[in-house]
Amino acid sequence: MKALAEGLYIKHFQYGLGVITDSDSERTSIDFDLHGMKKFVTSMMVVEPAEGTPPKRSRAKRKKKVAVVVAPAVAEAIPAPAAR
Repeated sequence: MKALAEGLYIKHFQYGLGVITDSDSERTSIDFDLHGMKKFVTSMMVVEPAEGTPPKRSRAKRKKKVAVVVAPAVAEAIPAPAAR
């Protein structure tokens, strides 16, 4: 089987509806509506075109990096390690 078009809306017998995200002659990645990302061997995969249009997907939100700052008053309250 040859590569499928990226963005194609398909139906899989086990996972249901999904969108092709990446495909070549060896592997195909599909983002399913209910089951998330799955990878398949392209030559063994059994899918059929789905009717309609894929639902809008929200992009994953990036987590902000949080810097930990110790206030001077807190730093003074922490005992210094004892000298040996």
